[in-house]
Amino acid sequence: MDVQAIIHVENLSKQYKNSDFVAVDNLFLDIQKGEIFGLLGPNGAGKTTLISMLCGLIKPTSGHFSIDQKTYKENGLAIRKSIGVVPQEYALYPTLTAHENLSYFGAMHGLRGRGLKELVNVSLEKMGLTRFANKQVGTFSGGMKRRVNLLAGVLHRPKVLFLDEPTVGVDVQSKNAIIDFLKELNGQGATIVYTSHHLIEAQELCDRIAIIEGGKIIAQGTPNALINSVVDARNLEDVFIAMTGRGLRDGI
Repeated sequence: MDVQAIIHVENLSKQYKNSDFVAVDNLFLDIQKGEIFGLLGPNGAGKTTLISMLCGLIKPTSGHFSIDQKTYKENGLAIRKSIGVVPQEYALYPTLTAHENLSYFGAMHGLRGRGLKELVNVSLEKMGLTRFANKQVGTFSGGMKRRVNLLAGVLHRPKVLFLDEPTVGVDVQSKNAIIDFLKELNGQGATIVYTSHHLIEAQELCDRIAIIEGGKIIAQGTPNALINSVVDARNLEDVFIAMTGRGLRDGI
């Protein structure tokens, strides 16, 4: 185990009940404290299953992992307090206002009173949402919902933040606001684990990247190192196609 790793994964596997398919297959991974780490792969490669295990949502079939040198079995509550999760699907209440949503999720993490109110106000201002604070989230555009969704997952200032497609379906302005906010959080010490199909965005944002295929990590390194490892690759998209192929991955 790397002593600097805030996430350590060893021999981790997941095979769902009544399935012949191994979703995550004997996977090893170390993610360093303070990194922005990209987890990339085609549909069905095992990204969501891996993240779900790291977030404590599903149990591994075999192997083990630790977060901040803690395991869910021994320190589950401490881990849950130290992580933030921003899912691809909006985890918001559409009939509540932006302020009410963030107040609710902040309270879930133990934030209270004037401190919580001030934190919500500052967070909404950072994301350009102050004038919409008392509007129902269900009336928001996709980009506005994405920004509130992100804020809901980070109000408690987690040590480790898991992001699943944080900029999918948003306009350029919202994308830039989200990326700038993530860089700010990272600058304050947060480790970020980021999954996306936006490969150029990942290339520009991430310190290191792992490409997953068939439940295994098939390549890992800095964006430049990965690009340099593939003949004639101009960017991460070329690397991704070279390593995972051009076949369509549609499924049900």
